[in-house]
Amino acid sequence: MKASSLLVVALCLSPALAAQDELTVLPASPPPRGMMETLLARQAADALARRLAEYEKVQTPEDVAAWQNRLHRTFLDKLDLPAERTPLNPQVVAKVDRGDYRIEKVIFESQPKHFVTAILYLPKTDPPYPGVLVPCGHSANGKAIGAYQLASILLARSGCAALCYDPIGQGERHQVLKPDGKALMGTTTEHQAHSAACVLLGRNVATYRIWDGMRAMDYLASRSEVDAKHLGCTGNSGGGTLTSYLMALDERILAAAPSCYLTTFEKVLEKIGPQDAEQIIHAQLALGMDHADYVLMRAPRPTLILSATKDFFDIGGTWETFRQAKRFYGRLGFPERVDLLEADEKHGFNRPQREGAARWMRRWLMGKDDVVVEPETAVMTDAEAQVAPKGEVMLLEGARSVTDLNVERMGQLQKLQDELWKDRAKALAEVRKVAGIRPLGELGQPKETSAGKVIRDGYMIEKLILDVEEGVRLPALAFVPAKPTGQATLWLDGAGKASQAAAGGAIEKLVQAGQVVLAVDIRGVGETAGKARHAHFNRLCGEDWSDVSVAYLLGRSLVGMRAEDVLVGGRFLTAYGAWQKPNALHLLAAGCTGVAALHAAALEPQLFASVTIRDSLASFADVVRGGVYMADQYPQMIHGALKVYDLPRLAETLGDKLKIERPLRFPREDKPKAQPKAKK
Repeated sequence: MKASSLLVVALCLSPALAAQDELTVLPASPPPRGMMETLLARQAADALARRLAEYEKVQTPEDVAAWQNRLHRTFLDKLDLPAERTPLNPQVVAKVDRGDYRIEKVIFESQPKHFVTAILYLPKTDPPYPGVLVPCGHSANGKAIGAYQLASILLARSGCAALCYDPIGQGERHQVLKPDGKALMGTTTEHQAHSAACVLLGRNVATYRIWDGMRAMDYLASRSEVDAKHLGCTGNSGGGTLTSYLMALDERILAAAPSCYLTTFEKVLEKIGPQDAEQIIHAQLALGMDHADYVLMRAPRPTLILSATKDFFDIGGTWETFRQAKRFYGRLGFPERVDLLEADEKHGFNRPQREGAARWMRRWLMGKDDVVVEPETAVMTDAEAQVAPKGEVMLLEGARSVTDLNVERMGQLQKLQDELWKDRAKALAEVRKVAGIRPLGELGQPKETSAGKVIRDGYMIEKLILDVEEGVRLPALAFVPAKPTGQATLWLDGAGKASQAAAGGAIEKLVQAGQVVLAVDIRGVGETAGKARHAHFNRLCGEDWSDVSVAYLLGRSLVGMRAEDVLVGGRFLTAYGAWQKPNALHLLAAGCTGVAALHAAALEPQLFASVTIRDSLASFADVVRGGVYMADQYPQMIHGALKVYDLPRLAETLGDKLKIERPLRFPREDKPKAQPKAKK
């Protein structure tokens, strides 16, 4: 391009760029887009330090029992597992002789018509056999991937019955299909897409994953060939996660060998950030539950931590978890029952880990401590490993998906809501509690810093920084007309405070009518929007996905934190400046700020004379009904909200002062496109 052409382009772009820079408030350092990440990392570190201090106090067997009981109750409370073990209705659809072992292809129901596909690997020796559950990692083809076949085959050759099953979203258990019967999305993407709906019900994707695992163990233990008193569990990556969960919660699991998962949350958050939906349990950091606790909860039952030197789950954290476990087991007098195997490998269920798992199971389930060597072994193709007639459980008659089960659970919770809302004051107190929103009187006054002024025709814009708490700086623009009329508006927009701030824009029209307008970027919006970390999760759930997830680990919601920002901003505006104080304060919130604004207004109704919410989520129920098609509402999730309320109940409390424009509902037109499946 010629220099003259470049000059023309530069001249055309410079006014827009200048206008953008003109309304930027926060300094470049520290990076504003890292504000929430830094804040939450500090809070997580504090929580982990408190947990470690408490761990050091555990010295006696009585201390150990108290620690285990507390965490066991906490874990179960956060999962809200189904109350009833319904009939499995197992079907053996095929039996295949594989030479020195045999397999059976099985379909069972972990919940009514919620089908699970599995393969049972059986030795050729005389029964009974110990039983070992093999949960899958995040492989697109689930149980059919070679590493899990090899692990299961080796266990069968070693004298154990091994059951490997498909998780939701993998193999033959995709929960959402396109019209052609193909999966809409898969593996971790589907897991994450289900997350918001599960969380609103007080559950987690882990609830379904763990329940499937427990029911798979029920099936394994029910087999006549299996010795139900000698059961084990081993899995890798996502299967290592499930092994960790199951071994902590299911006392039937005598021997366990989780692979390529256990490290420490300190290392997870430092090195790779929060991971898949089922790997973040509500408030577990605040309640003192680190990776090591999955081992500690089961002490002194035998546990082998399988690891890989080059894993992205940090090996240093793995050794720290092992050290804590070894000390814990030693206090109970059984240090030999916990061990660690480190393979000089990358992330995966590699041969050394498979051999180590089989040897561990033989030692503790069969009383045989000998070397196990895996020979070269042929595995089945995906087609050969297929169990369901058409390769997808959702094509079976009457099949129910995770979304179907969530909708059913929501109907059950509706009765709790109806009873609670007979007393509105009591209900609102519960809303405040579950959302984590403190009363306005308990919120401190922000520290105000002026960052400059912009003069426009008929009004002035003051650029402000509001420090609302340690580490939280809210950039704001105060639009002040030459002759204020006593009306003021707190303006919030998910697109950022400056999105409607141009000359001739919507904010200017209010200012020209005499209103003082304070446009604020509440945390995670505009200048402080979250940093992109996991590309496919960001596309699915928004760029603040990572921040929302860490907050969730801390037992906090982004909605609750933002609602407090709304309240602090509104109160600040009532006392801002030396001109006439407003006799009426209005609230306008658009996009992702709307849900937080609605909470703030409903809980402190005296603060705002009118409230306008536009382009915002209409109800949590729509998220549950929409399932994966409402995954972008992940930042609006509040754990267990639907046990207490839904957004229309909050709206009802505001009466005529509330105006809702263009609400976001389900069904919607902007359905997400199918996401790429995770690599094997």
